[in-house]
Amino acid sequence: MSANFSSVPILNYELAQDPARRQEFIEQLRHALINVGFLYLSNPPVDQELLDTLVNKYIPQLFALPDDTKLAIRMANSPHFLGYSKLGAEFTKGAVDYREQFDFATPHISRWKPGDPDYYSLWGPSQWPDEELVPGFRAIMERYMLQVQDVSYVFAELASEALGLPPGKAGLARFYDTPDLMQHRSKIVKYPPVSSDAQVDQGVGPHYDAGFLTFVRSLFLLQASDHPGLQVQNLSGEWIDAPPIPKTFVVNIGKALEFVTRGLARATSHRVLSPRGNTPRYSVPFFQNIGLNVRLAGSVLDFSEDILRLRDARGSVSTTDSVNFAEFDREPSGQVNLIGRVKSHPDVGQIHYPELFKQLFPHGLPAIASAY
Repeated sequence: MSANFSSVPILNYELAQDPARRQEFIEQLRHALINVGFLYLSNPPVDQELLDTLVNKYIPQLFALPDDTKLAIRMANSPHFLGYSKLGAEFTKGAVDYREQFDFATPHISRWKPGDPDYYSLWGPSQWPDEELVPGFRAIMERYMLQVQDVSYVFAELASEALGLPPGKAGLARFYDTPDLMQHRSKIVKYPPVSSDAQVDQGVGPHYDAGFLTFVRSLFLLQASDHPGLQVQNLSGEWIDAPPIPKTFVVNIGKALEFVTRGLARATSHRVLSPRGNTPRYSVPFFQNIGLNVRLAGSVLDFSEDILRLRDARGSVSTTDSVNFAEFDREPSGQVNLIGRVKSHPDVGQIHYPELFKQLFPHGLPAIASAY
């Protein structure tokens, strides 16, 4: 299998559950982790009826809510950076991201108390639209997030095995806290269409995910409509399409996982292009976090020489349009994420984290903000 990929591999989760074919899955996963940083995961154990209800019933209702109803739960209300962001509220690499979104998270009670680090406030309860306006949505969304959370933990164990690490706390599980102290995030995103002759089509600009794993955002991603748009960047800098495939998640590696594996697991630059035509594109990324107090610089893992040779044979990324997260070498994970949030949403930071805001923006609110 080539290290410089020209397509994103598709892995069947059911193989991992079949003792006769588990090793086949592990070898495919090893290739995807080291050489690609992205994969499709087919047949994950997430209830299809639940997904259909979320995608077909609730997502259209959510974005059809009146503007004043959406703004009542705007992100600026929340020290946890959860809630509604209007169209054009985020920037990547100095350009506007043309998307509208709601940020939610798995149920969690904020652990922050006076004297604690500010980043303890990063996790806390979500803001939800009025139950009378979208009855049943909160229950469905929380069920969805908890099911994907369970899949993400199993997937991390499979990733440990693929990289030659021991199971449990001797492997990647060491980076998670106890369940009551963990929270994972999800978004429901709408990318409005742009005209066929539009010169700018940045749904989301080129970036890396900060965390461990994204089940697209450490990420799982449910691509919730038929529109293309997601692209990933290979070793030579070419943009490779990752179109929606029914009944799959797109999984990608975050910078935190790349860091602790000494570059063995590859975080891959990616972007989303706005849809052209008359209908929007929807997606529902899920971002798996690690413990807030984890200091990645002191947690780098050891690997066998055989595994490290696979990394060395891959070669280096010759060009990328994304920028690394520079703070992983000195700050706890929670602080790294808080810095990124305030950079992306300075209006929220100014309200809830004024000291950090002043450090990052000594001249006040910028005309353009960007975490990347």
